[in-house]
Amino acid sequence: MTIDWTAFTPYSALAGGALIGLATAVLLLLNGRIAGISGILGGLLTRTPGETGWRLAFTVGLVAAPVLWLLFHNLPPIHIEAGYPLLIAAGLLVGIGTRYGSGCTSGHGVCGLSRLSPRSLVATLLFMGAGFVTVFVVRHLLGV
Repeated sequence: MTIDWTAFTPYSALAGGALIGLATAVLLLLNGRIAGISGILGGLLTRTPGETGWRLAFTVGLVAAPVLWLLFHNLPPIHIEAGYPLLIAAGLLVGIGTRYGSGCTSGHGVCGLSRLSPRSLVATLLFMGAGFVTVFVVRHLLGV
């Protein structure tokens, strides 16, 4: 994957981070829910009564936000060298990992760490460590 870092601006990253923080705070304050994306998507698949509406609205917002951004700005070009089988396998492994970890980086890393949760600190450190090891093995040992 190649990212055009010359198109990076700290202002867009700051605005994105502020919007993520605002969305998680609003969801917690108004709905009493943690904004863990894997849990929100998983809840859509199980269809718990009274839970589908807000989960669907949150998911639609996640998809609509980049589309709205494109109305006013260009996204930096991203080139992904990996093929679809590798991307699908990686996505499945992330999904399995989030189920075993009882959450993903958004739930533990963003919401859990901001609430000073020791469990989220351990989970986030394990996520990051596993990511570093995976990149090292795939890129440097396997040469993919």
